[in-house]
Amino acid sequence: MTHAIALLYGSTTGNTESVAELIAEKIGFNRVHRLNIATDGLTAIAEYDYLILGIPTWDFGQLQEDWQDLWTELENIDFSGKRCALFGLGDQIGYGEWFLDAMGMLHECLQQRGALFSGYWPNEGYNFEASRALTADGTQFVGLALDEDSQSYETEERVTRWCQQVLAEFGLPD
Repeated sequence: MTHAIALLYGSTTGNTESVAELIAEKIGFNRVHRLNIATDGLTAIAEYDYLILGIPTWDFGQLQEDWQDLWTELENIDFSGKRCALFGLGDQIGYGEWFLDAMGMLHECLQQRGALFSGYWPNEGYNFEASRALTADGTQFVGLALDEDSQSYETEERVTRWCQQVLAEFGLPD
């Protein structure tokens, strides 16, 4: 089977890369083409109809450096007809005022370019002050919310459930 899903991520400390590896494991390594945007860039986006994108939030609601470096290029990609699911990493205790803001910025950017979204995630079980990654009604995150700083013990369970949800919403067999 060829890779059906591109999984793109940026990772400075390795946490987002580790989660990308876990997602690939849960979905199946033969179904997911993992791409670190720092070395692989964004060109593969054109080849895939199904995309999973991972982005950590840095400091006070800022983009991770690899995403920041490619943001202008990202703003020039047409996502019409592409099914996208996002996952974000943040620190809800240390940076609770900006929890997952980068995921919210990525969602907004892709939405403006025609992306179709899957993988929205309930906001129960988190303790944060504010987030740009919440849906308009505030009940869900626009993607899988992960906190490796204070809730790493939740990651595997959340990823497992989210991967099943995303595959179903993509219309792909699990």
